[in-house]
Amino acid sequence: MPVSNDEFRAVLGRFASGVTVVTTIDAEDRPRGMTVSAFSSISLDPPLVAVSIDRGTASHAAITHSGVFVVNILADDQEVLSRHFASATADKFEGIAFSSGLEGIPVLTGTLATLECRTKHVYEGGDHTIFVAEVEQARIADGAPLLYFRGGYARLVL
Repeated sequence: MPVSNDEFRAVLGRFASGVTVVTTIDAEDRPRGMTVSAFSSISLDPPLVAVSIDRGTASHAAITHSGVFVVNILADDQEVLSRHFASATADKFEGIAFSSGLEGIPVLTGTLATLECRTKHVYEGGDHTIFVAEVEQARIADGAPLLYFRGGYARLVL
C-alpha cells in the first residue's frame, strides 16, 4: 500500500535540509525567485546540481524559458529572506538587494554561497520538474547555513 501524503511529509520532515532561493528571469527579463529546499549536488566533474520546482509556479515557467538559474544558499540570519521568497508576494524583488549574474539573472546579496547554473537536463517528477544544471560560476562566504527541519527553521551550532 502506498505511503499517505501526511506520512510521507512527516518522514521527510525528519531530514534536515539547507534552504535556498532559486532565482532566474522570465520571458520579459523580469526577475523571478522562490524558496527551494529540494536542491542537491549531482556531480563534481562536470559540476552538476539539481533543483526540483513545482510546475505551477512562475519560477518554473521562467526557468523553462531562460534555461539559467542561480541557487542562492541562505545564511543562518536570512530566515526573513526565505519566508519572503516562499510567500505569494507579487514582486518578490522589491526592496531586495541583488546583483546581475549569468545572462542577467539575479544573484542575491549577502548569501552564504551562490551557484550560477545552466540547465542541461529536464525530468518530470510528479507535480514537479527536476532541472539538472551545470554550474558556471560559484561564490562562497563565511558563515553558517540556514536549515529547515520538522516544518521549521533551525540553525547549525558550529
